[in-house]
Amino acid sequence: MEESNRQRKIAGILQQDIVDVLQKSAQDGMRGVIITVTKVNVTVDLGLAKVYLSVFPSEKRDEIVEGIISNTPLIRHELAKRTRNQLRRMPELAFFSDDSLDYIEGIDNALQGKTDNPIKNPDILPKRQKR
Repeated sequence: MEESNRQRKIAGILQQDIVDVLQKSAQDGMRGVIITVTKVNVTVDLGLAKVYLSVFPSEKRDEIVEGIISNTPLIRHELAKRTRNQLRRMPELAFFSDDSLDYIEGIDNALQGKTDNPIKNPDILPKRQKR
């Protein structure tokens, strides 16, 4: 089903504000780490927002996403303060790791010949998990 204009607008507002909140917290303790909010999907009833995060360097991805998940109530509270004039109710936040850059890099390396040829042997490409 296609997203409505309202869903897209709210997703855009949430994406901007989540970036601001995460950048503010990243200045305090995480030097040398880049966190990008790649996409925000809001459900039809505006009750849940799925937030996809890309983290560089990727070795720290799981640790950082787990830390963000554990601080979800604080992030949600800060977002509610920022969007109180735009939203009546703040959606629940669900954070997910976005591994699309790693996936693209793997395909790019394979096509450049740095790894086995995926056309001759398609079993070497990792299967992506759809969420």
